[in-house]
Amino acid sequence: MDIGTKIKQLRLVNDLTLEELASRSELTKGFLSQVERNLTSPSISTLEDILEALGTNLSQFFQEEPDEKVVFTKDDFFVDERDDHTIAWIVPNAQKNDMEPILLTIKPKGKSQTMTSYNGQEFGYVLKGTIELVIENRHCRVKAKETFYLDGSRNHYLYNPGEKEAQVLWVTTPPMF
Repeated sequence: MDIGTKIKQLRLVNDLTLEELASRSELTKGFLSQVERNLTSPSISTLEDILEALGTNLSQFFQEEPDEKVVFTKDDFFVDERDDHTIAWIVPNAQKNDMEPILLTIKPKGKSQTMTSYNGQEFGYVLKGTIELVIENRHCRVKAKETFYLDGSRNHYLYNPGEKEAQVLWVTTPPMF
């Protein structure tokens, strides 16, 4: 662990100058500068004083945060095949996030599930084929390389009027799928 860099990051997050941190921790500005540049190492008790001035403690300071997974492959996807369409959840456990993306493949003359009215928003990008976004009685044609964006206040679904599969990247916030 790079103690000096982590102390400097905490100091900057707390919007403190070296002088202010020195005053709060009863250390010299020069000593703290050397610690932040890893030119010297503080004793445990001195480190405790620095961390207390930064609003944390040894336990929190040394707690390693697990690397959050940010890249997902096909092996991570969960696929649900239904009669009219297939849903691929392309970000595992997305229901814990603010938005939920899926890859939706709709068979010819097939339709997606109906999204009932909710307080949220949706975005879609048609990857291939043509779909109709059906919002109550309104039909909006969306072709490949086109997008749609709507709020979830009205019931709606996607329909594939074509003879070939259509594929849509569909994102909701909050998660709804």
